[in-house]
Amino acid sequence: MATDNKFWGWLGHDRASANGNMVWAEYEPKPFETTDVEIKITHCGVCGSDLHHLRSGWRPADYPLCVGHEIVGIVVRVGSDVSGLALGDRAGVGAQSGACLNQDGDCKACAEGIEQYCPNHTITYDARFPDGSKANGGYADFWRGPGAFVFLIPDSIPSDAAASMLCGGITAFSPLLQHRAGPGKRVGVIGIGGLGHFGIMAAKALGCEEVVAISRSSSKKEDAFKMGATRFIATDEDSNWATSEACTLDLILCTVSSADMPIEGYMGLLDLNGHFVQLGAPEDKTPPFSMFVLLSRHRSMSGSLIGGRSQIRHMLDFFAEKNIRPWIVNIPMKDANKAIRDFEKGAARYRYVLVNEKHIK
Repeated sequence: MATDNKFWGWLGHDRASANGNMVWAEYEPKPFETTDVEIKITHCGVCGSDLHHLRSGWRPADYPLCVGHEIVGIVVRVGSDVSGLALGDRAGVGAQSGACLNQDGDCKACAEGIEQYCPNHTITYDARFPDGSKANGGYADFWRGPGAFVFLIPDSIPSDAAASMLCGGITAFSPLLQHRAGPGKRVGVIGIGGLGHFGIMAAKALGCEEVVAISRSSSKKEDAFKMGATRFIATDEDSNWATSEACTLDLILCTVSSADMPIEGYMGLLDLNGHFVQLGAPEDKTPPFSMFVLLSRHRSMSGSLIGGRSQIRHMLDFFAEKNIRPWIVNIPMKDANKAIRDFEKGAARYRYVLVNEKHIK
């Protein structure tokens, strides 16, 4: 039972928590403000970011922390300054739970509706709100945070499916929108995992001319074609892939979170004016590559983080309309430690979702 000052959730206390050593314990949520919403969590997706933070992979974590930023549940409390949400609504929050929203009038990111790049943003866990209180995630019974970053879930999307859309889905969908993926576009997706399978399904639903799945082995080839891929490249099984497939794509989404990848070969797959978008965030530095792979075909490279609020709403509506459903495995919330151990082993096909069964009628 939630109170004003105590929630229960899975807490990581040190780097070893990434090995499945989180502890179910009480913690203090942020103070409830008139701009906040409280959600009784029914589902929370497991994301690779959870492990990076638990083991302090990207930066030292603010232990103890409760991870999880693919949160869906029932609204049980609404601040007086929140609009568009009501008690009993089914709603969710993704990887971002705060930004300045251009209140000072000079934040270019918020003014342009790409709040994920706000220099004063707050991620959903392992962060601090402007008042210094801790941001905690969704491996828990309840979540509390700003209503501005809480989204209504379309009736046609089940809660377990919606959860993984709120980070994994939008991370893959946002660059497809930005680079106008659609009819006539040849799109490649590197890495057939939680992000990559969203990229394949979304590119197919957008009507891209080709959707090419790129992986080290052909073990996921059959799955990729079921998701909508039109071609498959297995880089460890075809020593000639970088030559035979050169200049065949217009856009590449790279979901791989590894410094050990043949990035120069990947870049060479792009045709004239092609664009490479990096989505995965390795803990180590990425390998160097020759600048001539960019210069020779007027190629370009960028990175992309989740999506702004308008893109998330658009994604939810689009996925509902096109009946896009992630490939998920539901796991009881009580088994969160096993879930992250199995996730680290690469066992997920293709997203894990923790389920608070006691909160589901």
